[in-house]
Amino acid sequence: MKPRASQRPAVLFVDDEADLRELVSLTIERMGLDVTTAGSLAEAHGALSAQAFQLLLTDMRLPDGEGLQLLRYVATRYPNLPVAVITAFGNTENAVAALKAGAFDYLSKPVSVDDLRRLVQLALRVPAQADPGELARDRLLGSSAPIIQVRALIARLSRSQAPVYISGESGSGKEMAARLLHEGGARSDRPFVAVNCGAIPETLMESEFFGYRKGSFTGASEDRGGFFHAAHGGTLFLDEVADLPLAMQVKLLRVIQEKRVRKVGATSEDPVDVRILCATHQNLAALVEAGRFRQDLYYRLAVIDLRMPSLRECRDDIPLLAQSLLARMAAQHGEPMPRVSNEAITALMAYDFPGNVRELENILERAVALCGGATIQVDDLRLAGRESGAQSLSPRTMITATGSAPMPLAGSAPVQPVITGHSQWPADFLLDQEGAQSRPLPDFLEEIEREAILSALAKTGFNRTKAAQVLGITFRALRYRMERLGIKEPE
Repeated sequence: MKPRASQRPAVLFVDDEADLRELVSLTIERMGLDVTTAGSLAEAHGALSAQAFQLLLTDMRLPDGEGLQLLRYVATRYPNLPVAVITAFGNTENAVAALKAGAFDYLSKPVSVDDLRRLVQLALRVPAQADPGELARDRLLGSSAPIIQVRALIARLSRSQAPVYISGESGSGKEMAARLLHEGGARSDRPFVAVNCGAIPETLMESEFFGYRKGSFTGASEDRGGFFHAAHGGTLFLDEVADLPLAMQVKLLRVIQEKRVRKVGATSEDPVDVRILCATHQNLAALVEAGRFRQDLYYRLAVIDLRMPSLRECRDDIPLLAQSLLARMAAQHGEPMPRVSNEAITALMAYDFPGNVRELENILERAVALCGGATIQVDDLRLAGRESGAQSLSPRTMITATGSAPMPLAGSAPVQPVITGHSQWPADFLLDQEGAQSRPLPDFLEEIEREAILSALAKTGFNRTKAAQVLGITFRALRYRMERLGIKEPE
């Protein structure tokens, strides 16, 4: 490969239309860049072998082949060269195919000069970013095969602008993966906006996502941008995207296709430039088949699937994760943390972790609080399903510190307070109805909380929004408690 005389970044543009080559060349040269043009695959191959380029921009249809052929050729020979493709207007299938094949981004004909400048500027920032593989190694700990594969895929996808659908169980690190994709890519210096789609009331969704104009509805006292405006130039992460109602899915699809949003009450649209990442713990493909998620939106969001493995698939990484989590707790509390005994590590590695890494962190926090010495033992972990000397305590047995009878849970008979007053309680004051066996307070409270949530969900047909209202808590608080307690929606 011959070195270039100029030190300016160089762009190779491949298209068989002479007028378009001239327009693109002038635009790129005015940006202070060098540009080389080619009219066919053969000419593109010759240019690539003659000098180094920082961006390749190619049409999808060429006289002697397809742009996808050139894309695959570059991926094999020049893996660090970002490639963007130009597709016919409205031909989303070609755009999706190119992104799946590894394209950095795409432009639609007729080519907008502003969109061209944005794409070129974005692509030229990619090599200057921190190594995404190094970022993933620092944050996604472990040496198991699933974790190694995820880190490699994150490093590759960070260099693209393709939408990524992150799947996996609750607590498996989907938002962390989204942040790594953002931080390792060309948009790392721009905003990362995470949105929990299940926590927004349906009546407020449009104004929250797209913003609103002053006076468009009662309470709109000033103009306000939405999530797309906040994420402009950066990344918009749609967590629990499966919770979006169908009406909102239609509007979201249009914004993704047109790259423009209209505020509530506005007559004109605003251009937006965001990379879309989404995640859900549900099976999105199954929801499409069931008619609960639009197929066309699914194909636009799930261009590339990144599956986060469960902790059960990475059992060998549990000792390293536990050590890292305890070290972080020590830094937060400013005091040395106890070590974990070999027996406790064995117990952790045998546990199924329905809540994955989030549950491991909660277990270790609880163990640190309950540990009486410098070493965490098996009993300190209090893993669900393990036999213990404590007899089960019914959550319907309520305790009050005021002497007044508590309100019974749904479906239970009124109960009398077991303990009145608060003076001189023994450390193991939690007793069953016969007073025969002590029970740790955290376990007792968790059982009460679990039964109350299950009762509210049963009453509302597992409608989490209504269940939260029944319980007198926010939707977000209910969702957090369900994840912590391992309560899942019925299949």
